[in-house]
Amino acid sequence: MTLVEKSAAELLASLREGQLSAVEVATAFLDRIESLDGSVHAFIRVDRQSALQQAERIDERRRRGEPLGALAGLPVALKDLLCTRGEPTTCGSRMLENFRPPYDATVVRRLREADAVLIGKTNLDEFAMGGSTETSYFGPTHNPWRHGYTPGGSSGGAAACVAASMAPLSIGTDTGGSIRQPAAFCGVTGLKPTYGRVSRFGLVAFASSLDQIGPLARSAEDAALLLETIAGGDPADSTAVDRPVPPYSRLVHQPLEGLRLGVVREHLADGLHDEIAEAVHRAIDVYRSLGATVQEVSLPHSRYAVATYYVVAPSEASSNLARYDGVHYGYRTDEQALIRELEAQRKRLEAEGRHEQAEALDSPLVKMYRRTRAEGFGAEVKRRIMIGTYALSAGYYDAYYLKALKVRRLIHNDYRAAFEQVDLLIGPVTPMAAFALGEKLRDPLAMYLVDMYTAGANLAGVPGISIPCGFTADGLPIGLQLQAPPFEEQRLLRGAHMFQQATDWHLRRPVDAS
Repeated sequence: MTLVEKSAAELLASLREGQLSAVEVATAFLDRIESLDGSVHAFIRVDRQSALQQAERIDERRRRGEPLGALAGLPVALKDLLCTRGEPTTCGSRMLENFRPPYDATVVRRLREADAVLIGKTNLDEFAMGGSTETSYFGPTHNPWRHGYTPGGSSGGAAACVAASMAPLSIGTDTGGSIRQPAAFCGVTGLKPTYGRVSRFGLVAFASSLDQIGPLARSAEDAALLLETIAGGDPADSTAVDRPVPPYSRLVHQPLEGLRLGVVREHLADGLHDEIAEAVHRAIDVYRSLGATVQEVSLPHSRYAVATYYVVAPSEASSNLARYDGVHYGYRTDEQALIRELEAQRKRLEAEGRHEQAEALDSPLVKMYRRTRAEGFGAEVKRRIMIGTYALSAGYYDAYYLKALKVRRLIHNDYRAAFEQVDLLIGPVTPMAAFALGEKLRDPLAMYLVDMYTAGANLAGVPGISIPCGFTADGLPIGLQLQAPPFEEQRLLRGAHMFQQATDWHLRRPVDAS
């Protein structure tokens, strides 16, 4: 087993015991990125010099016997949606191509305090709006299991870099499935925590009531290490819940006795590909063999989850993205060219005697707003802004946004009723395995339906995890989803670890990434 094939827990043990140095570990992963990322394109930015300097400082402190953080020397990749002080944070968009935040996100600060080595910023769908990492201004990411196929989205780069052994751990975000779906497509473990379990301060917002930051890793054991570091209350984020953070990395090894699993009836119905259904049923049988009891449960309003999500999320995005106007920060169109164009247009109209049209031309300021946003945003972001603006507009607010909030409450109530009967919900992550890049890009509805089993957890605010549970006949990974009551991440992680102790799906690696 090469160094980059070791789990995060194994690397951490070797670092603590002095068998490996932080510089050796960082160098191995940086070399891996250099050799593979030209074809995968998981990263937007890698600063080799900065990563090695971080590692050298950790090694020096270890030699001096100074106390070190919980992740000392372990490389972690960050989705490029999290602010990093003085370093580019692009959100995969032309709009923020040159943006350098003056502060760190709370999650980034906690990772620095834990002495993790921040190895690079990963690719994503623009402003996290997409399910295939194709809407990035910097180009698509490829699935390490098959070039030309999507790694999922929007945290596609974060999942692909772990699958390709370019980082042992990464941070993603999940608004409607954007950690769990890429984890399923790439054959890794991805956890969306409870809303409020991890601070969102410094996360560039897509939909503020749905966004959540979480770990992607090889295994539940590794995900527990990362979640333990980033979770907890935060005075800078009023939605971050101030409650104790369990020792996830210790609890994960304790099997769940008398585990009651609920198979969601609506998630094993029409629309689910046969190979996915078969893999999920085999995984349920594994849990039975481990002593779990299984019963069917219903989330009757889950059929409305995608429709509800695609009203609520774009509405919030419409508000959040209003700040990108070319005035405060970020991309601004060429003002001098714009003024010259307006003046030429006005002179032409006046020469033609069309004085009223000349007077009605936009002012340079209004024209600058419009052109900045037209040039700075990609097609999918524009689509969602327009959907959200429409849903919030006078005359339509009650019919769309307000109704969506009422259905969201019904979805939340469904989850609460289900968890009165069972400990964990079990089912598929996605209705199909990874698809070819470009296959769904021109069909937004088909792309949105990829979230049909994941969006409900975001609307209800409950945690969910995706773990590998098999492969299609074509060799593409299949994910299994577990969901738990609010703030029961330890239950999710323990349940996932049980399965991974009994199976080896999470140990498989792509041929060209072995």
